[in-house]
Amino acid sequence: MRVEVDAQAVDSAFEQMTKEFQREARLPGFRPGKATRDLVLRTYAKGIEEETKRKLISDSYDKALKEQKIEVIGRPDIEEIQFGRGQALQFAATVETAPEFDLPEYKGLPIKHDATTVTEADVERAFNVLREQRVTYKDASRPAKEGDIVVANYRGTTDGKPLTDIAPTARGLTQQNNFWMQIKPGSFIPGFTEQLIGASAGEKRAVTVDFPADFVAPALSGKKGVYEVEVVQVKEHVLPEVNEELAKAYGAESIEKLRAGVREDLERELKFKQKREVRNQLLRGLLERVHFELPESIVAQETKTVVYDLVRENQQRGVPKEKIEEQKDEIYTFANRNAKERVKISFLLGKIADKENLKVTQQEIMQRILFIAQQNNIKPEKLVKQLQDRNGIAEIHEQILSSKVLDLLELNARLIEEVPAR
Repeated sequence: MRVEVDAQAVDSAFEQMTKEFQREARLPGFRPGKATRDLVLRTYAKGIEEETKRKLISDSYDKALKEQKIEVIGRPDIEEIQFGRGQALQFAATVETAPEFDLPEYKGLPIKHDATTVTEADVERAFNVLREQRVTYKDASRPAKEGDIVVANYRGTTDGKPLTDIAPTARGLTQQNNFWMQIKPGSFIPGFTEQLIGASAGEKRAVTVDFPADFVAPALSGKKGVYEVEVVQVKEHVLPEVNEELAKAYGAESIEKLRAGVREDLERELKFKQKREVRNQLLRGLLERVHFELPESIVAQETKTVVYDLVRENQQRGVPKEKIEEQKDEIYTFANRNAKERVKISFLLGKIADKENLKVTQQEIMQRILFIAQQNNIKPEKLVKQLQDRNGIAEIHEQILSSKVLDLLELNARLIEEVPAR
């Protein structure tokens, strides 16, 4: 986009900027704002020129966009062609525009609804999870069985050498005393604890394992480990009784109210899951119905964000840096595909919001901020500052607006199948 501002307007802008500098000037021998025009021009010549150019380009660029009705994505690349006193300002702005496309029919999108409900068996399982969280352990004088805790001393080798000779960071896997492990498949090292079934306190056993290909210590992957194990103690885990004491431990007045609370939580979780699945169906339906070119810069930025999130999640899960580096191409490919989908969804929902005249109020944004602050135990004003620093307010605005569009799509969706309860 080429923009030109005539010489008269340029000189007028220079004059106006000179007056503004003159009002703010603090020069020796003059009261603030009283320095002569010639002295201000000599002292601040470069600053006046730079600020005049900045303001002229900014104002004329915005005016040109409005006149041409161009919707720009991101910042423009400005190339100055001509600028100076007594001559027209000419510059070229390279911009990336929002994609143009026709909206598909978005009302009456087909969806399937999951008819699953919370059953008594679901409540019982969840209730037992609460009991497991209050489990106690007591010494058992019998041989160990599945589900027991075994307190053991162990020392591991591979090819007759301590594991640390091959994996220096695997000290905890090489030797431990009084180590607690539960006898169940997959616990500790795969295949390890099952070999302790039937062992009693004071008994010694040899345990052999094959370290899996995706083992947490890559240097040991695919190797065979041999462990000398001494069982120090066998402990059985004891679930608390179902009584008022258990209810009070979870802040409930009675067992009945605790069960009712568990059911409410399960129903809330199920409704959230079902709603998320319906919305995913709606988004997939939209994506399949329209195709358009996506702005490269936005996709690149979104890809970078997704890559960052994926790497951080892997690090938090304990995936070694070397493993992440090995998978960098797969991570990028997945992130880029995911980013394109996100960007496309954003444009689709934004256009529907415009057509339906859906808006987000300042009050709605503040309510969301207060909710997030409460969830994260942070002062609202501190959160606002953090959000402003990373353009987070705009993200919240987009989240609320997208949610409103999805509410509209869900309200107008066409149910084509009720999926039977599983």
